[in-house]
Amino acid sequence: MTTVTLSDEQWTKILGFLRACPHVYVGQESECRRFVEGVLWVLRSGAQWRLLPERYGRWNSVYKRFARWCEHGVWQQMIRHFADDPDMESVMLDSTVVRAHPCAAGASKNGGQAAQALGRSRGGFSTKIHLKVDALGNPLDFRLTGGERHDSPQGKDLLGEQVGQYVIADRAYDSDDLLAHIIEQGAIPVIPPRRNRKQQREYDTWLYRERALVECFVNKLKQHRRIFSRFDKLDSRFLGFLYFASALIWLR
Repeated sequence: MTTVTLSDEQWTKILGFLRACPHVYVGQESECRRFVEGVLWVLRSGAQWRLLPERYGRWNSVYKRFARWCEHGVWQQMIRHFADDPDMESVMLDSTVVRAHPCAAGASKNGGQAAQALGRSRGGFSTKIHLKVDALGNPLDFRLTGGERHDSPQGKDLLGEQVGQYVIADRAYDSDDLLAHIIEQGAIPVIPPRRNRKQQREYDTWLYRERALVECFVNKLKQHRRIFSRFDKLDSRFLGFLYFASALIWLR
């Protein structure tokens, strides 16, 4: 794969964030930029860390630094820093399943596969990404579960305090508990009823068309091959890649 680099404008903004982050030692700017671009190379290529080109530094050093940033929540803080002005007219919920490579298994010392958001769905060994975007389809937050887990139980936690005027989601989120929570937050649910409901309820079919934006975001996300398929044993590492890719989308 050819060299993957950040634009000078992107790097200037990232550097400003890193210098204000309490858990980050920037050191020499050129070395820090080389490290971040090394992580970007792995994110885009989906390659093993051992295959990281030498121009980005020793692969083991780059991986250990990436892991430290994951443990300290640096990548999550990065997306929160750049997602400072979301369009909260509405928020949209969705999920997508990614196949997990066999090398993602084996985190027995960290609670096992279930604790690391790995499971078996109809598609096989997998992880499900639960995501929330704003009214323009820009990412706000994520949750990870095993691929077999249902969508609606994750809705309340994923929504958090960032609830807009409308909450748009597909019928997988049609549960009485989640609908009641949305209404309690002062928002209007735009969620189609399940077909097996005895009493069908109305929803804004025109506004529901905007849900295409969250599908577009999922497509952007899966252009990063380290996200398209999961290779990481630990969910914190996989989330690190998710947050970094999302921060880059905010920087476009």
